[in-house]
Amino acid sequence: MRRFAVPSVVSAVVVALLVVLAFGVSNDGTTSALISQLHAGHHPIAPDSKMPLPLLGSSNGRKTLASLRGKVVMINFFAGWCDSCQAEAPQIRAAEAQLRARGGTVLGVTFQDSSPDAMSFLARYHLSFPTLRDPTGAFAQAYGVYQIPQTYIVGPKGDVQAETVVVTNGWLTKNLDLALARST
Repeated sequence: MRRFAVPSVVSAVVVALLVVLAFGVSNDGTTSALISQLHAGHHPIAPDSKMPLPLLGSSNGRKTLASLRGKVVMINFFAGWCDSCQAEAPQIRAAEAQLRARGGTVLGVTFQDSSPDAMSFLARYHLSFPTLRDPTGAFAQAYGVYQIPQTYIVGPKGDVQAETVVVTNGWLTKNLDLALARST
């Protein structure tokens, strides 16, 4: 009996590891698929664009990305406690001004942050774009966001055109100008 117990336990452990590995690989699709498609030169439709999220600072207001269809939208996932988010704030403010002048907008999405901290961050850096709270993290997860900052540019037809981890002037010049040019 003992002779069969060890191989059975080893076999069970191997099968369990294979199941975990298969589950991880199959669920990684949405996380890396969006970025992989962008890097391959494709412009996939923005995920979860119709998911209503609560507006920061509003007790009952909700907004969707789809409600901004027809505009170039730069989605910025951020948190007030994030040092890199603070470092990129001047570039986000510049993008906000550029987009507003051309009929577009920045759409902020708080990531693992409290409402007061996020509102303080926006005030400190003079950012006035609409900001959504993602209390469950489902919206961020649809974009493959697991750390911040992370930013996406969505074209007027709802297609994701660019992505970056930290916004820089060079990335803005290249990608925001291109997205705005495509929209006219």
